Amino acid sequence: MAASNIFFSEEDQQKIVAAIGRAEKETSGEIRVHVESRCRGDALKRAVQVFKSLKMHKTELHNGTLVYLAMKDRKFAILGDRGINEKVPDDFWDDVKERMSVHFKKGDFAAGITIAVEMIGEKLKAFFPYKADDINELSDDISFGE
Repeated sequence: MAASNIFFSEEDQQKIVAAIGRAEKETSGEIRVHVESRCRGDALKRAVQVFKSLKMHKTELHNGTLVYLAMKDRKFAILGDRGINEKVPDDFWDDVKERMSVHFKKGDFAAGITIAVEMIGEKLKAFFPYKADDINELSDDISFGE
């Protein structure tokens, strides 16, 4: 059974994808969400692997951000490319993770992800505002692993 059928309803998936679309409308930045069941080892190291496999490191301004979740292992990480990491305050990613955790503890993973996407979108908008010639370099769809 695919992770999408286990962890998120179709409605929840649509909410997350819509949040990504809204966030990216105001920035040249890219946001991806990847969900899988298990993460052996460190979530941030796994997020680095997923980041590369989704070709997020190839955006023109290096301003992609990945929200990574391993649902059964209850692990998650947020990984920003160097362009955004050079701009955000040192504690920004921790703040996003804390806000997500509030919703995760209630079992509302879709709301936690949506909050993260909104927060990331606001920072991307501040540092990488949308320009008329911007193109959507990466899919807004949630990617699912095993």
